[in-house]
Amino acid sequence: MGCMADDVADDEMEDGAEAAGLRKIIHVDMDAFFASVEQRDNPELRGKPVAVGGSSGRGVVAAASYEARKFGVRSAMPSVTAKRKCPDLIFVKSRFDAYREASQQIRAIFNHFTPLVEPLSLDEAYLDVTEDIHGLGSATLIAQEIRRRIREETQLTASAGVSYNKFLAKLASDQNKPDGICVIRPGQGAAFVQSLPIRRFHGVGPKAEEKMKRLGIETGADLAAKDRDWLRANFGSFSDYLYRAARGIDLRPVRSNRTRKSVGGERTFHEDQSAPEELHETMDRIVDIVWERIERNKARGRTVTMKLKYNDFTINTRAKSLDRVVADKAEFARIGHELLEAELPLPRPIRLMGLTLGSLEGVTKKTRREREADKAQLNLL
Repeated sequence: MGCMADDVADDEMEDGAEAAGLRKIIHVDMDAFFASVEQRDNPELRGKPVAVGGSSGRGVVAAASYEARKFGVRSAMPSVTAKRKCPDLIFVKSRFDAYREASQQIRAIFNHFTPLVEPLSLDEAYLDVTEDIHGLGSATLIAQEIRRRIREETQLTASAGVSYNKFLAKLASDQNKPDGICVIRPGQGAAFVQSLPIRRFHGVGPKAEEKMKRLGIETGADLAAKDRDWLRANFGSFSDYLYRAARGIDLRPVRSNRTRKSVGGERTFHEDQSAPEELHETMDRIVDIVWERIERNKARGRTVTMKLKYNDFTINTRAKSLDRVVADKAEFARIGHELLEAELPLPRPIRLMGLTLGSLEGVTKKTRREREADKAQLNLL
């Protein structure tokens, strides 16, 4: 399906991309990142099933080692469920300082090879290596060198996908995990995508997958057989994405200054909360965390949104928009508390509270080269 072994260079990918004027995109995804950092730093955990996160109450698994994944343990799984699936599971507390330090080392490696790096989280990023600034000869060789340096400098492993757009590169990085590489060549994207089960499509969650299966769509090929009108009738605004994805098309460029739509944070309570004083104290803690993220990302926005999840799992959101950006942390906090106060007394206790700054400034436009790469990709069909 267009994948190559870890130790084989792939000049055919490069020749085809160069001739067609396509982008050369790498998606790097660290393998079980949080859990791997814990196993690296504590030799007693190596080779054992490890989960990062809370082990009791409403704790959830933030990350699971591959030894734990063999038992069906996954991130975002309730800790009690994870322990039931894997009785020998070892829980360790999160150490985000250690994860951030490792992520910064990895980011420095990325930046050595290209200035066009779009981080998605601490453990994954897109890289546009269309310009081979060190003359290594191919995107595949660049990906191999990145993975080698990550292993050497951090003692961690990474998987990589190489292709001519972001959608395909991300699919490819999942293909040979852990510690693998996969290349999807120009002209092979549609065939690769159509060979996959529909659940592998990013953005297709459990509910969408269930609906698609009811409609007879189980693979990319099934999806590609549907025309635009049918997709619009059944999936509305999601249809354009599905139509392009089924054909391996993705026109998004790698944005090193990727504009975020929002910056936020939330807190899940160990016990349901309804007391106003405790809720306002929690709001203060969330404001501290979120504003630090806002400053770090140099974000400025006009809309503050509060999210409450009740103990029956229903969700209530309230927002306030200004005709200018939120001035400072004090104003952000004031709006958050006003939104909360307007909901008190609560109709029932909540299990989660969140606060987000949205309507962010700084939307960027595509360059001429990016528009030409989009046309080249469409010409592959």
